[in-house]
Amino acid sequence: MGEAVRIDGKAFAARLRERVGEYASAFVDRAGRKAGLAVVLVGEDPASKVYVGAKGKATLAANMNSFEHRLDADVSQDELLKLVERLNTDDSVDGILVQLPLPGHLDEQAVIAAIAPDKDVDGFHVINAGRLSVGQAGFVPCTPLGCMMLLTDRLGDLSGLEAVVIGRSNIVGKPMAQLLLDANATVTIAHSRTKNLPAVVRRADIVVAAVGRPEMVKVDWLKDGATVIDVGINRLAPEPGEEKGRLVGDVAYDEAFAKAGAITPVPGGVGPMTIAVLLRNTLVAAYRNAGLELEEGAL
Repeated sequence: MGEAVRIDGKAFAARLRERVGEYASAFVDRAGRKAGLAVVLVGEDPASKVYVGAKGKATLAANMNSFEHRLDADVSQDELLKLVERLNTDDSVDGILVQLPLPGHLDEQAVIAAIAPDKDVDGFHVINAGRLSVGQAGFVPCTPLGCMMLLTDRLGDLSGLEAVVIGRSNIVGKPMAQLLLDANATVTIAHSRTKNLPAVVRRADIVVAAVGRPEMVKVDWLKDGATVIDVGINRLAPEPGEEKGRLVGDVAYDEAFAKAGAITPVPGGVGPMTIAVLLRNTLVAAYRNAGLELEEGAL
């Protein structure tokens, strides 16, 4: 057993953002306007504010317009839906992202359903989920699409490989499994009720861990040479003398590094891909909304 290859999501994401920026400039020349992303933030959740700020900066850096809409935490459902409807009909807006979670009195599903599917760059709308499941072109949630880019960059053709996705969320687990299936992998979705989970994971050439449980996947769960994509991001309790606890994934990275063929670190693995893919989805939306062709495989 040698050491694994560390999959550098940060470097891959930087290259993707650079390509998006180049195609965004070409879009301005062809469409006579910049592509635009509208982000809606409800309330003062500190983590959400940080995410929204980062998304805005990244959008501007990629030669696209960023439109931020900040609403009070007590905004009514009706008012929020009216804003979404306005953005749906605004030709300068190509992508709409409502930052989740929303305050408890708002119906997240109804808000997601109100976004025009062709502007749903988060890929959460049931129409985009349906398009993915039947192999039509729609928008795929950013995190699993980012994971898929890292996998194909590392492994090339995934045909016939055995993949285990741990976690069945609508945001990561289910779309991840569908993408792997579309790439001709043999896919198992495992979860908290899976019997003998370590034995199931041990079969896998590709392991995608997305459960939100710190360092749950141990080295003896892994097949020699497996490619491990760790979607988890968990903060441990601080050690004595520390202000903040360490950030770790769902995989025990240090021990897994000795057995895996390749593995994403936390932080610096999947995380940076999410915003890069959001920018990519927004630009793809802009090309489609303007009726312009984007060459196959460009982004």
